[in-house]
Formats: sequence, C-alpha cells, structure tokens
Amino acid sequence: MTTYLSDIWRLRYFWLSLVRNDLRSRYRRSVIGIGWSLLHPVAMTAVLCTVFSQLFRADVYSYAPFLLAGLLTWNFITSAAVQGCQCFFLGETYIKQCPTPLAIYPLRTVLGAAVHFCLGLSVLLVMVWLFHGFSNLPALPSLLVALPLLFVFAWAVATCAGLVNVMFQDTQHLTEVGLQIVFYLTPIIYPPEMLRMRRLAWLVDFNPIAAMLDMLRLPICEARIAPLESFAVAAAATTAVVVCAAALLARAQQRLIFYL
Repeated sequence: MTTYLSDIWRLRYFWLSLVRNDLRSRYRRSVIGIGWSLLHPVAMTAVLCTVFSQLFRADVYSYAPFLLAGLLTWNFITSAAVQGCQCFFLGETYIKQCPTPLAIYPLRTVLGAAVHFCLGLSVLLVMVWLFHGFSNLPALPSLLVALPLLFVFAWAVATCAGLVNVMFQDTQHLTEVGLQIVFYLTPIIYPPEMLRMRRLAWLVDFNPIAAMLDMLRLPICEARIAPLESFAVAAAATTAVVVCAAALLARAQQRLIFYL
C-alpha cells in the first residue's frame, strides 16, 4: 500500500494536469467560469430555504447555512459516485498506453469535485460569519479531521463505482436511483431531530453521510465540535469502503484493460 501511494504521489504532475484540463474544458468560453459550480447549491438553498423555513418554522439565518452545508456535502459525494462511474472510461487512452496506478483516475474525478466543494465551503463560511459573527472559529480546527476523512471516503466510493461500472455498465444508472433514495433518507434538507421524533433515529445514527454532515455542520453552523460517535461512524464507513476499493483495485490492476 505504501509503495502504491508513493507511485501515485510520484505521478502528481500527471493527475494534477488532468484535473486542470478537466476544469478548463468544462468552463471554456464561459462568462462566469467556475462560478457556475456555486449556482446550483446557492440557488437550491434560496428556493428551499424560502419554502421549508416556513414548514419547519425555522429561523432563516440559521436554516440557510444548515441547508447549504448539507447540499454542498451531498453534491460532493454524489459527484464523486456518479462521475466516478465513468472515470476509467475517461482515462482509457492513458490506461492503455502506460501502466499507471488505477487509483489516479478516480482521484482525478474527486479532485475536480473537491475544487467546487471548497468554493462552496468558502461561501458557506462567509455566510455564517455575516449572519452569526466569528463565534465558530474555536470549532473550525475539527475540520482538519473531517475534510480529509470526507475526501478519502469520496475517493474510495469513486474507485468502487468506476471499477464496478466497467464490468457492469448499468451501475451508473443504479447509483443515480439509489442516491435519490438516500437523499430523502438523510437529514440534508430537514433537521435530524425530525427522524428521531418519529422513531427513525437509526437512519441518523448508522448513516455515514449523516455523520459526515454532523462533522461539517456542527463546527461551521453551530460553533461546536461534532460528537465522537459521528467521527467513529464516519471513520468506520470510510475504512470499509477503502478496504473494498483496495480489494477491487488489486484484482483489476492487471485485467481492467481487457474490459475497456
């Protein structure tokens, strides 16, 4: 594993150039450019905040950051999963020409999504500071654990999705349907207390995405560090997905080229 990660780091200029080219081609000749990546979560936050703040009788100044944090995290994970399904097909030319570590190609996808996520996160922080001041600064260092954990989780998910999709190309469609279901079962647009009040606490307690939402939302929006249970659930889920991704990579490293 150490040798494998060292090889990935040695080729960092290669996959960084791929990420840069992806972003350039996506926003080429666009007036707003990469700012378009902020339009969807911000617009959805404005619309949903207008509607659901009335339904939940929540304070707009508290609900808007809560909602934006949820949408940003969800969009990052779903982008990694859905776009990760195509990561090896997009890198087919390079895979056939040179024997590079296969994990580079889902890493390329996740880094592109991470750029958009970080831009949105900066907007979220500015929003919170404008609405509530800088009271969350003491809790923000916990993001130094939460963000790398979220990134590794997304990288492993993209790897698994990409490898399975090469073998079974209906995977992307199944992933999109499954994520739609998970979206409504996860407290993204509504408070987790709504599930707990209806005896559905297990949808929060054993949901790794809900745990990652807590790790990001609580320090940013509520100025407090997430409980250790959230870190434990997120770490356990990340470990499980990483082990699965590593096992799939070990089996596919030499044979994937024959399926492309």
